[in-house]
Amino acid sequence: MKIENIHTFGELKKLGYISRSIKDELRDNLREKIKSGKPVFEGVHGFEYTVIPELERAILSRHNINLLGLRGQAKTRLARKMIELLDEYMPIVAGSEINDDPFKPISRFAKDLLAEQGDATPIQWIHRSERFSEKLATPDVTVADLIGDVDPIKAANLKLSYADDRVIHFGMIPRANRCIFVINELPDLQARIQVALFNILQEGDVQIRGFKLRMPLDMQFIFTANPEDYTNRGSIVTPLKDRIGSQILTHYPETVGIARTITHQEAKLNEQQEQAVYVPSLAKDLLEQISFEARDSEFVDSKSGVSARMSITAYENLVSTAERRALISGSDQTVVRLSDFLGIIPAITGKVELVYEGEQEGAAVVAQHLIGDAIHTFFPAYFPKIEKLERDADASPYAKLLEWFFAETGFELLDDATDEDYKKQLDAVKPLDDLIKKYQPEFPKEDVYFLKEFVLWGLVEYQKLSKDRVEEGYQFKDLYGSFISKL
Repeated sequence: MKIENIHTFGELKKLGYISRSIKDELRDNLREKIKSGKPVFEGVHGFEYTVIPELERAILSRHNINLLGLRGQAKTRLARKMIELLDEYMPIVAGSEINDDPFKPISRFAKDLLAEQGDATPIQWIHRSERFSEKLATPDVTVADLIGDVDPIKAANLKLSYADDRVIHFGMIPRANRCIFVINELPDLQARIQVALFNILQEGDVQIRGFKLRMPLDMQFIFTANPEDYTNRGSIVTPLKDRIGSQILTHYPETVGIARTITHQEAKLNEQQEQAVYVPSLAKDLLEQISFEARDSEFVDSKSGVSARMSITAYENLVSTAERRALISGSDQTVVRLSDFLGIIPAITGKVELVYEGEQEGAAVVAQHLIGDAIHTFFPAYFPKIEKLERDADASPYAKLLEWFFAETGFELLDDATDEDYKKQLDAVKPLDDLIKKYQPEFPKEDVYFLKEFVLWGLVEYQKLSKDRVEEGYQFKDLYGSFISKL
């Protein structure tokens, strides 16, 4: 019998429906997924051998869970993904405010209705997407918001005494009965509000005002918290932590490859951008490396963390920078250039918390440092490492290239140059071709011009060339010639 044909409690019993607690429901469905070999938390990358096994163990243990980690570590995404472990549909007593289980009613409304109508009690089916509630913990959250309070308007309309439990207005938690309930940034919740959660976590019941009310709620709690909050803004009170079954530590992507996968999945590009702008693989790697550099930078507050959202918004800005350049030059298609990375600076400055030294440098300068650090890190993976002191400079693989710049008065790459002009400018530096043929002979042809520019920026980072920002682009010069001209 299909669920759309079941409208009463009697029909539900004939179906043989077995009522389960939400924790058992999550546990049973997780067991089936693991047995079948299906991915449990699809779309969450980098946690396959760390966070996800711990989360699965917590669900199998029927625990309430605290996800502890820095910002941008997919804590909320993991919580929302747990919806997929719920049954597709769940029956409730029709009209119930708190999703009463017809087999185990807990509200006065449901108990009275079942006593009056018995097997004829109407049943309503709730989809699993409606069984998720989320609350951001802010200092203004009250006990009434979360648990409930007396509603004088209800008392007046129903002509009831304040001693009657029917005048109670239920808060978010009772209304999320038989659902997943997420409280984000738990330490931001005032200590007295955290205390109000004790009974719900331990005994599963709520207490509202002076009512002799015992409602054994059936809930899966998930909390998220940032370690920074423990010292800066608030803390999780110890007795509440004691009542949370499992605390799971999240982390940032451990490799550039994983970070790239996350960025590609989350970046919001429209079809026009995807068709008009080609992004070389090296450009994608460099973009992700910037976040890794930021997490280790002396200018960035490591306790605050660097969100994965930085790479996502930076990627969107990078593509938009190239798209804007193509629109100005009247081109239908273009390739991302290394000079386009200037366009991602606004995405970096808004996503990093700077320490005192970083504030002194300035956010935009720190962002440029991070881009340079990423190039510095990646350069030895593609070309011979450049030592600070070379015994025989003439034997260096970069000798001819540096001689070319020594002989030239200046070389400029303009921001808004057409693709044709951009390629002509780079092709004019003949030693670049020889260098790439020798050390990267199989590099994709469509990415070669990005690689050529990468060589120039790399030599700047290793202090073999100088790079100056001019009004319309970048100017590359021989290091000593640049120094003398400044004098």
